[in-house]
Order: sequence, then structure tokens, then C-alpha cells
Amino acid sequence: MQKTWFNSRSTALPRLERRSPRRRLPVGWLRPFLSPVILLAVLLGVWLGVTESHLVRSFLIPHPGDVAAKFYRVATNGDPIWQSTLWRHTQTTLKEVLLGLSAGLPLGMVLGYLIAKSRWLDSLLSPVIVVFQSTPIVAYAPLLVIWFGNGIASKVLTCALIVFFPMLMNTVVGLRNVPEDWRDLLRVCQANRWQMFTKLELPAALPVLLTGLKTGVALAVIGAVVGEFVAANSGLGFLINLARQQFDTPLVYVGILTLALITGTLYGLASLLERRLLAWQRRG
Repeated sequence: MQKTWFNSRSTALPRLERRSPRRRLPVGWLRPFLSPVILLAVLLGVWLGVTESHLVRSFLIPHPGDVAAKFYRVATNGDPIWQSTLWRHTQTTLKEVLLGLSAGLPLGMVLGYLIAKSRWLDSLLSPVIVVFQSTPIVAYAPLLVIWFGNGIASKVLTCALIVFFPMLMNTVVGLRNVPEDWRDLLRVCQANRWQMFTKLELPAALPVLLTGLKTGVALAVIGAVVGEFVAANSGLGFLINLARQQFDTPLVYVGILTLALITGTLYGLASLLERRLLAWQRRG
């Protein structure tokens, strides 16, 4: 009996080992996108329901089909297509945003690092920074247009200013929140200033810095549009302002939705960068 039980068990084991587990579809990477897609579907359904039931005049809230038709017309009325009305204004606004980010973010980080390292510089510049940060950017935009003209320079400076202050404050907070015990440990190891920055301060402050980056990405688009509202010859802000003057509500919606798409794309790229750079936190 024992021999028979042993033989039956030994012949059954290889069969169990040969069975491969059922493979599941790799849907984990889709989860971050499901919530925004569901939310957009709900908002589109509400928008469609409001317009179909005629609860609001079409002048105020146009039908989604009218907005889609307007989008198609202004996006395909150029030859080549990237010279169409929508893409030409989108390129202008996107260029202003990217240049403003490239100027405002590094300047905010550098000055924030100096303020975090110098109490004297902090006491000297903090009142000025608070005053400038508390003043709406709309108040600076006309002055920048007067000083630098209605070209791209004034819009880039508006973007840089609105991005500069959040990045500066996040840099100061991130560096000052580094535990002092960790600094003492590196001092004991005779680390120089560059090693202290690259091995301790930058990695420790990185979550706060990336939060400032995501905030700056969203604010940069606002800065570009504010500058274009004041004085411009092109850009999505100029297009929206022109459509408002012509009472072309669908075109206003096209400009707003394009701005939302730009902001969402840039914010998504910043979030992806944050996910890559902070992968060590999830592993830990």
C-alpha cells in the first residue's frame, strides 16, 4: 500500500508542476488613466444633457457638436495643417510657456538655495518676495508689455515670474526640512559642499521640488494667457479674446479646451518625471 501511494504521488507531482498559472492582462498601468477618463465622460454627458434639454441658451453653453465642428474648422484651415489657425496660436502659447518654465524654474531653485543657506539673505529678501508674491500677476502684465512690448518677451517674463515664486518657496522649504542629524553624519564623513548637496540635500528635498515643478507647470499656462489677454498678436489667449469680441462662443470653448489639454499634458509629464525620480520611495 505504501509503495502504491508513493508511486501515485510521484506520478501526480510532475503534472502539477507542468501547469502554468493563468496570465492576467497587464492592466495595472491603465489605472491612473481610468479616473480622468471616467470623469471626462461624466462631464461630457452632463454637458450634452444640458444642451439637449435646452436648459441654457446656446449662446452661453454651445452644443458639444458645435464645438467639435468649430475645432475641426480652425484646426484644418491651413496648408500645411500646422499652419492652421488653432495650431499657429497653440505653438505661440506653448513656446511662451516652455521658455517661461526654462527661465523661472532654475532661477527659483538657485535663489531658493541661497536663501535656505543664508539667514542674512533670508531676512533681506523675504519681505520683498512676500510683497511681490502677494500681488496678482495681472498687475505686472501691463507693465511688462509697456517695458518689453507686445511680443513674446513680455509673455515669457510673465510666465517666468508666476513660476519663479512657487519654485523658490518650495526650494527653501525642501532644503530646510532636511534633518540636521543627516547633515552631521556627512560632516563627520568630511563631505564637501557639493557632496552635501548631491548626496543629501537634493535627494531629500526632491519630493518638495517636484511639487513646485508641477505647480509651476500649471501656473505657467496662466501667465502666458494673462500676458496675451493684455496685448498680443497671436496665442490662445489672443484667440479667446478675439472670439469673445466676435461673440463666437464655440471658438472660446475651443481655446479653453486646448489650454486645458496643454496644461494636462505638461502636468502629466511632470507627474511621470516625479514617478520615475521617486521610484525609490515606493520600493522602500
